[in-house]
Amino acid sequence: MVSERLDVIHMILNAGLMVQFVMLLLFLFSVASWAIILIKYFQIRKAYKESAFFVEYFWKSKDFSDAFAQAKGLEFSPIARAFRIAYMEMRKIYTDGLPRENKNNEKRISRDESVKGFENVKRALHRSGNTESIRLIQMVPFLATTGNTAPFIGLFGTVWGIMNSFHSIAFQKGSATIAAVAPGISEALVATAAGLAVAIPAVIAYNYFTQKIRIIESELDSFSADFLNIIEREMILSQEV
Repeated sequence: MVSERLDVIHMILNAGLMVQFVMLLLFLFSVASWAIILIKYFQIRKAYKESAFFVEYFWKSKDFSDAFAQAKGLEFSPIARAFRIAYMEMRKIYTDGLPRENKNNEKRISRDESVKGFENVKRALHRSGNTESIRLIQMVPFLATTGNTAPFIGLFGTVWGIMNSFHSIAFQKGSATIAAVAPGISEALVATAAGLAVAIPAVIAYNYFTQKIRIIESELDSFSADFLNIIEREMILSQEV
């Protein structure tokens, strides 16, 4: 195993300048891809777990203020962040708290104010949903770019190396043999192998992350719809009392 690794390193060091440049470029793509994979894995994992915890806590809680206090400690949850924004927007409608907190209903709001406040909360949820989607998908497209371009970058290095190998044969005296061509071709083929090695993990990670992000976005949309239904019902009840 050690000799094989040394042979690969030897081939890279003895390759042409263009092939070495391609290998360096692929190495940079690989480092960036693995950094993104690690960052997004822990970010999405925490977002998934904290969102599931908050949704469960929200439906068990009977007070929005308690859910708001709990949401403050969940920094990675998109649903918790969206709820905090919507809650603060909703508090602007009432001076004495939410309808469920104001049991005596000492200060009622007009129907126009209720409709306007509901639309403001709806827009706040929509904006926060878009913001959270952008936050989740951030840096992930680079993995798709790596998966699409790395094989072609490696192939370019291989074609260039093989072209140089055959071009050098023309200047050699006597008949060319496979022994004379093989070293240059083998060095060039390393670029194709490197391109595939960089692209495969990036594609796998991209598909995994996009699937997880779609699940979180779906949960966020469902929570937003349910939360708006609760607010609308509370406003209707506050008008009837």
